[in-house]
Order: sequence, then C-alpha cells, then structure tokens
Amino acid sequence: MSVLNAPHFHNEEAAYAWVEARIWGNNPVCPHCGGVERISKMKGESTRIGVYKCYQCRKPFTVKVGTIFESSHVPMRIWLQAIFLMCSSKKGISSNQLHRTLGVTLKTAWFMSHRIREAMRDGGLTPMGGAGGIVEADETYLWSTEQPKPRLGRNKNKPVKGGRCGPADKRVIISLVERGGSVRSFHAEHADKLTVNKIVAENLDRETLLHTDESRIYGDVTNHVASRETVVHSRGEYARGDVNTNSVEGYFSIFKRGMRGTYQYCKEKHLHRYLAEFDFRYNNRVKLGCDDNNRADRALKGVVGKRLTYQTTRSQ
Repeated sequence: MSVLNAPHFHNEEAAYAWVEARIWGNNPVCPHCGGVERISKMKGESTRIGVYKCYQCRKPFTVKVGTIFESSHVPMRIWLQAIFLMCSSKKGISSNQLHRTLGVTLKTAWFMSHRIREAMRDGGLTPMGGAGGIVEADETYLWSTEQPKPRLGRNKNKPVKGGRCGPADKRVIISLVERGGSVRSFHAEHADKLTVNKIVAENLDRETLLHTDESRIYGDVTNHVASRETVVHSRGEYARGDVNTNSVEGYFSIFKRGMRGTYQYCKEKHLHRYLAEFDFRYNNRVKLGCDDNNRADRALKGVVGKRLTYQTTRSQ
C-alpha cells in the first residue's frame, strides 16, 4: 500500500488521532493550564472533531492549540499531506505545486509552507564536533541582496581567495557540516572574519578539527577550535587525504538546486526559513537511518510552541 493511502491522510478523525499520538503520547495535555487530569473528550453531533475539555481550568481545546496549526481552517489531513510532501521532496516543493496538489489556494499553500518550515527549525544548542570530530565550513552566495551592503572599509579590489574578489552584494550563507553528521546554516550580513569567528565559537566544540578552503575569512578560527586544515581550490586541490570540504559543498549543491530550480526566488527576510528546511532534510536523511515517514514524524513533533501568524510572516 502506498504511504499516501494511509488513513490519516484521508480521514479527519484519523488525522487528529495521528497528531495527538505524536504530540501528547497516551494522555491529552491542556495547553491552557498544563493539566493532565480531569480531561475528557467532548462528544456529540455538533461537536468539532478532536475537541477536549479540561475540568481544571474549564476550557475546551484541541491538539492544534499552541502549534503551527492553531487558528487554521485547513483540515488536519491536508496539513499532514503537506508535511509529508515537503519532507519527502529532496529539493523542496513549491507553493504553486502544493496549491495544485492539495486543492488549497496559493496564498494558503504559501503560508502552510512557512509554518512547516518553522516546525522544521532546530535550535541547535549542542556543540558540533568534539574530540577527533571533523567539521567542514564554507560559504556560498545566492542572489543579490535587496539592500546594497556597505564595504566596511575594505578595498573592494582585494581578493578574498584565489585571486578572485568576493561577491559583496550577494546574500551570504555560511554552513557547518559535521563529517557524516548534521549541518547548521546561517544567513549572514557579511562574509568576514568577525562573522565567521562568532558562528564557529557559538556552534563548535573547542576540540573540533575544522576543514575549510583558502578563504581569508577563516584566518582566525584557530582561536576557537583545535586545528584548521585547508584545501586550496585555486590550485586545483579538492582533497588531501581526509582533508576536504566535499560534504559542505554537496549540501550547497542540493540547496542551490532546490532554491533555483524549485523555488526560483525568495525574499531575503524569508531565507532563514528555507535554510531551516534544507538543514532539516539533510539532518534527517536516509544515510542517517531516517526515511520519508520518520522525517515527517520528526517534523510533526516540532510543531509545538512555534505559533506563526500570517501578518508576522508578511512583515518579517
């Protein structure tokens, strides 16, 4: 049987039960007072699906309260279909495609996509790397910035690496990839030493072995890690033993194919959510033992506490 033939993708009661099992487990939790006792499911022909009442605070609620689903009129089964499609599409799925596939308006599909990306977002508080661990760091540039950036007193003709000048007016993305593990990506204002040092200091264990290319912006990172190894791309060197940046460049390859081929364009203020989406799929990939079903389940577990309104999304 096809995965999309599962009952929770087509039956509303089954969809609510599926979400409740992953968010609450065996017992409902009141989102208003946090109570777990004296809660009963409301029944009756006029009662909405999935409504419970807490007799401690005497307020009704559903599993949607306090999640990305709150105040949404989209059926839960449609939400689950959208989550599965976004989690199973390696390079993403556009709002236009969701609009056509799910039968919702384009505006609704766009907003659902951003809410799901918010659910995919990970705080990333645990340091990457560690003793003997290898982390690859690299930067890439995507589309022009919407506001011209100041030169910060730099000589615009001074090469960044390999005799080439850096694209100063493009959007900067810096990624850290743990060899054989996860990725963390950041949309930065500038590609400079100050920015890179801050990202490395906040996200890497000091015992980490860092691999980068020859860019000057990584010149001071040895203050924050055990050591730094470099491959010189300008000389045609892409690997020297186990020293390379192939993992992070592979991540950028998927990211850029998705952004240019599937999404084609996004406003700069939304770029951090697209990075969260691609990071999530990379961190929950098949090589790490996570298939499409597991990936959708993990995204569903991230919906709690990430309320996102349409006005907030538009104004960011």
